[in-house]
Amino acid sequence: MRLASGDKAPAFIGVNWNGENISLADLAGSKVWLAFFRYASCPLCNLRVNQIIHRYDELAASGLKVVAVFQSEAGNVAKYVGKQQPPFPLIADPKEEIYSLFGVEHSTWGFLNPANILSALKATFKGFLPGKMEGTITRLPADFLIGADGVIRTAFFGTKIADHIPFAEVEAFIAKE
Repeated sequence: MRLASGDKAPAFIGVNWNGENISLADLAGSKVWLAFFRYASCPLCNLRVNQIIHRYDELAASGLKVVAVFQSEAGNVAKYVGKQQPPFPLIADPKEEIYSLFGVEHSTWGFLNPANILSALKATFKGFLPGKMEGTITRLPADFLIGADGVIRTAFFGTKIADHIPFAEVEAFIAKE
Protein backbone atom coordinates (compact mmCIF):
# COMPACT_ATOMS: atom_id res chain seq x y z
CA MET A 1 0.00 0.00 0.00
CA ARG A 2 1.40 3.37 -1.06
CA LEU A 3 1.97 5.71 1.89
CA ALA A 4 1.03 9.38 1.73
CA SER A 5 1.69 12.66 3.47
CA GLY A 6 0.06 12.59 6.91
CA ASP A 7 0.61 8.85 7.42
CA LYS A 8 2.67 7.65 10.35
CA ALA A 9 5.96 6.25 9.04
CA PRO A 10 6.07 2.49 9.64
CA ALA A 11 8.57 1.20 12.17
CA PHE A 12 11.42 -0.87 10.77
CA ILE A 13 14.79 -2.25 11.71
CA GLY A 14 17.34 -2.63 8.93
CA VAL A 15 20.99 -3.54 8.70
CA ASN A 16 23.42 -0.82 7.72
CA TRP A 17 26.00 -1.77 5.08
CA ASN A 18 28.63 -2.07 7.82
CA GLY A 19 26.55 -4.56 9.81
CA GLU A 20 24.98 -2.22 12.39
CA ASN A 21 21.25 -2.28 13.05
CA ILE A 22 19.38 0.94 12.35
CA SER A 23 15.75 1.68 12.96
CA LEU A 24 13.41 4.57 12.45
CA ALA A 25 12.97 4.60 16.23
CA ASP A 26 16.70 5.42 16.54
CA LEU A 27 15.94 8.67 14.72
CA ALA A 28 12.88 9.67 16.76
CA GLY A 29 12.81 13.40 17.42
CA SER A 30 14.77 14.17 14.24
CA LYS A 31 13.77 15.23 10.75
CA VAL A 32 14.46 12.29 8.44
CA TRP A 33 14.94 11.90 4.71
CA LEU A 34 14.37 8.22 3.96
CA ALA A 35 15.50 7.57 0.39
CA PHE A 36 14.75 4.33 -1.42
CA PHE A 37 17.04 3.39 -4.28
CA ARG A 38 17.25 0.46 -6.65
CA TYR A 39 20.23 -1.90 -6.48
CA ALA A 40 23.64 -0.92 -5.13
CA SER A 41 25.48 -0.78 -8.47
CA CYS A 42 22.73 1.21 -10.24
CA PRO A 43 24.57 4.12 -11.91
CA LEU A 44 21.58 6.45 -11.49
CA CYS A 45 21.33 5.63 -7.79
CA ASN A 46 25.04 6.14 -7.23
CA LEU A 47 24.87 9.50 -9.00
CA ARG A 48 22.09 10.60 -6.65
CA VAL A 49 23.97 9.36 -3.57
CA ASN A 50 26.94 11.38 -4.80
CA GLN A 51 24.74 14.47 -5.06
CA ILE A 52 23.47 13.93 -1.50
CA ILE A 53 27.02 13.46 -0.22
CA HIS A 54 28.01 16.80 -1.76
CA ARG A 55 25.14 18.53 0.04
CA TYR A 56 25.30 16.49 3.22
CA ASP A 57 27.06 19.04 5.43
CA GLU A 58 24.35 21.65 4.87
CA LEU A 59 21.61 19.02 5.33
CA ALA A 60 23.14 17.71 8.56
CA ALA A 61 23.69 21.26 9.87
CA SER A 62 19.93 21.77 9.60
CA GLY A 63 19.33 18.69 11.75
CA LEU A 64 18.21 16.44 8.90
CA LYS A 65 19.09 12.76 9.15
CA VAL A 66 19.51 10.94 5.83
CA VAL A 67 18.99 7.19 5.49
CA ALA A 68 19.30 5.35 2.16
CA VAL A 69 17.80 1.94 1.43
CA PHE A 70 19.00 -0.43 -1.31
CA GLN A 71 17.48 -3.72 -2.48
CA SER A 72 20.92 -5.36 -2.44
CA GLU A 73 22.94 -7.57 -0.14
CA ALA A 74 25.09 -5.70 2.40
CA GLY A 75 28.31 -6.80 0.71
CA ASN A 76 27.27 -5.26 -2.58
CA VAL A 77 26.09 -2.07 -0.87
CA ALA A 78 29.59 -1.80 0.63
CA LYS A 79 31.28 -2.68 -2.67
CA TYR A 80 29.41 -0.20 -4.86
CA VAL A 81 27.79 2.60 -2.87
CA GLY A 82 30.05 2.27 0.15
CA LYS A 83 33.13 3.15 -1.88
CA GLN A 84 31.79 6.72 -1.95
CA GLN A 85 32.06 6.75 1.86
CA PRO A 86 28.65 8.35 2.46
CA PRO A 87 28.34 9.96 5.91
CA PHE A 88 24.84 8.52 6.34
CA PRO A 89 23.48 4.99 6.82
CA LEU A 90 22.96 2.69 3.83
CA ILE A 91 20.47 -0.05 4.62
CA ALA A 92 20.68 -3.34 2.77
CA ASP A 93 17.16 -4.69 2.19
CA PRO A 94 17.59 -7.61 -0.25
CA LYS A 95 14.22 -9.11 0.69
CA GLU A 96 12.64 -5.70 -0.04
CA GLU A 97 10.68 -5.79 3.22
CA ILE A 98 11.14 -2.09 4.02
CA TYR A 99 10.19 -1.28 0.43
CA SER A 100 6.91 -3.12 1.00
CA LEU A 101 6.22 -1.29 4.27
CA PHE A 102 6.44 2.06 2.47
CA GLY A 103 4.66 0.93 -0.71
CA VAL A 104 7.66 1.62 -2.96
CA GLU A 105 6.61 0.75 -6.49
CA HIS A 106 8.00 -0.74 -9.67
CA SER A 107 7.08 -0.13 -13.29
CA THR A 108 8.17 -1.59 -16.61
CA TRP A 109 7.49 1.74 -18.33
CA GLY A 110 9.40 3.60 -15.63
CA PHE A 111 12.33 1.26 -16.30
CA LEU A 112 12.19 1.55 -20.09
CA ASN A 113 11.30 5.26 -20.26
CA PRO A 114 13.62 6.98 -22.79
CA ALA A 115 13.89 9.97 -20.43
CA ASN A 116 16.24 7.83 -18.30
CA ILE A 117 18.93 7.96 -20.99
CA LEU A 118 20.17 11.48 -20.22
CA SER A 119 20.52 10.64 -16.52
CA ALA A 120 22.30 7.39 -17.41
CA LEU A 121 24.78 9.34 -19.53
CA LYS A 122 25.41 11.79 -16.67
CA ALA A 123 26.04 8.88 -14.33
CA THR A 124 28.39 7.22 -16.81
CA PHE A 125 30.40 10.42 -17.30
CA LYS A 126 30.66 10.72 -13.52
CA GLY A 127 32.18 7.21 -13.47
CA PHE A 128 29.20 5.20 -12.22
CA LEU A 129 28.91 2.04 -14.30
CA PRO A 130 26.39 -0.77 -13.94
CA GLY A 131 27.36 -3.88 -12.03
CA LYS A 132 25.40 -6.70 -10.47
CA MET A 133 21.64 -6.17 -10.69
CA GLU A 134 19.74 -7.31 -7.63
CA GLY A 135 16.12 -7.29 -6.59
CA THR A 136 13.20 -6.05 -8.62
CA ILE A 137 14.74 -4.78 -11.87
CA THR A 138 11.85 -2.39 -12.54
CA ARG A 139 11.99 -0.85 -9.03
CA LEU A 140 11.37 2.90 -8.93
CA PRO A 141 13.00 5.25 -6.42
CA ALA A 142 10.98 6.85 -3.64
CA ASP A 143 11.73 9.46 -1.00
CA PHE A 144 9.99 10.19 2.29
CA LEU A 145 10.47 13.33 4.35
CA ILE A 146 9.48 12.44 7.91
CA GLY A 147 8.90 14.97 10.67
CA ALA A 148 10.39 14.69 14.15
CA ASP A 149 7.01 13.29 15.26
CA GLY A 150 7.34 10.31 12.88
CA VAL A 151 4.67 11.55 10.46
CA ILE A 152 5.39 11.61 6.74
CA ARG A 153 5.33 15.19 5.46
CA THR A 154 6.18 14.34 1.85
CA ALA A 155 5.90 11.03 0.03
CA PHE A 156 7.63 11.20 -3.34
CA PHE A 157 7.23 8.23 -5.67
CA GLY A 158 9.38 8.25 -8.80
CA THR A 159 7.68 7.54 -12.11
CA LYS A 160 10.91 6.49 -13.83
CA ILE A 161 14.18 5.03 -12.56
CA ALA A 162 15.91 8.41 -12.72
CA ASP A 163 13.33 10.21 -10.52
CA HIS A 164 14.21 11.51 -7.09
CA ILE A 165 12.73 14.19 -4.91
CA PRO A 166 14.02 17.63 -5.94
CA PHE A 167 16.45 19.18 -3.48
CA ALA A 168 14.17 22.26 -3.37
CA GLU A 169 11.46 20.10 -1.74
CA VAL A 170 13.95 18.81 0.82
CA GLU A 171 15.04 22.38 1.58
CA ALA A 172 11.40 23.51 1.96
CA PHE A 173 10.80 20.61 4.37
CA ILE A 174 13.84 21.61 6.44
CA ALA A 175 12.68 25.23 6.56
CA LYS A 176 9.17 24.28 7.75
CA GLU A 177 10.14 21.76 10.41
